[in-house]
Amino acid sequence: MVNFFARKTLAAVAALALLPSALPQDSPQKPAEEAPPTIQVEVNLVNILAAVRNKSGGLVSNLTKDDFTLFEDGKQQEIKYFTRETDLPLTIGLLVDVSASQRNLIDIERQAAYQFFSQVLRKKDEAFLISFGEDAELLQDFTGSPRLLQAGLQRLQVNSGVGGIGPGPVPTAGQPRGTILYDAVYLAANDRLTQEVGRKAIVLITDGMDEGSRLKIEEAIRAAQKADAVIYSIYYVDPSAYYGMGYFGGVTDSYLRRMSDETGGRVFRVDRKHPLPDAFKELQDEMRSQYAIGYKPINDNRDGSFRRVELRTTDHSLKVQARKGYYAPEK
Repeated sequence: MVNFFARKTLAAVAALALLPSALPQDSPQKPAEEAPPTIQVEVNLVNILAAVRNKSGGLVSNLTKDDFTLFEDGKQQEIKYFTRETDLPLTIGLLVDVSASQRNLIDIERQAAYQFFSQVLRKKDEAFLISFGEDAELLQDFTGSPRLLQAGLQRLQVNSGVGGIGPGPVPTAGQPRGTILYDAVYLAANDRLTQEVGRKAIVLITDGMDEGSRLKIEEAIRAAQKADAVIYSIYYVDPSAYYGMGYFGGVTDSYLRRMSDETGGRVFRVDRKHPLPDAFKELQDEMRSQYAIGYKPINDNRDGSFRRVELRTTDHSLKVQARKGYYAPEK
């Protein structure tokens, strides 16, 4: 049985208000036989998901094992498992920012996310839904049903403790919590995805601002890396939430870019020329054009250390998008 909410985890993110009523009492693990051999959990097996793009930014999906070379801490490794990613099980955690700055975007996010789930989820795929603002709420646990995910999306609502006339996204001195982005990422990775097998992705819809997380960005990234989860960030900003506050210049996707880059994902920017449904369509295409690569590292010490990984293609004109490293298991 997966230990979804261990005491030490709740202590680390005690401020996250996941509603007890939303939590399953006896959620069974997915049967192990559903996982193809390339993603079986082995102590010494490291799995890398990669997307490859050409000079024009187009996805390249026809490469073979011999087109790649892999290095760990500068030492070349033997690629033992290789497959083009089309049908391996996929688990997606969708995290939606419902802080005050996203008030005007929630309806659009709700519709686009439902369309995404309807198109991307296949027979053995599952997804869960978490909203986050001043706290986090599990709106739908693991399911392969777009209908249940739609019901969860209908429960999205603004969650902000900022008071006053015309509340904005920046917390006041008396309300230091506003958007617990890093806590939510940690929660999704550590409590939902760690024990899952297959491809695992965290999809964020947010303007990238964190206000009040108990955990730091480094801890969120570490949790995602240890869960073998890729973070995809959809950078969605409502300018009207910031203009007039002298704060818009501080809104940036740099923190999202850091989380995505370190875990092998990318940032999708939403604007008038590139609406949210288009960003979801690009994400869907990427998820279905990945390579799954597995290797047993030469360094088999179980010391919990961080190992830097670099995946290259023999064609140097191609750009590889993959996670930058992993944490070795501990004794």
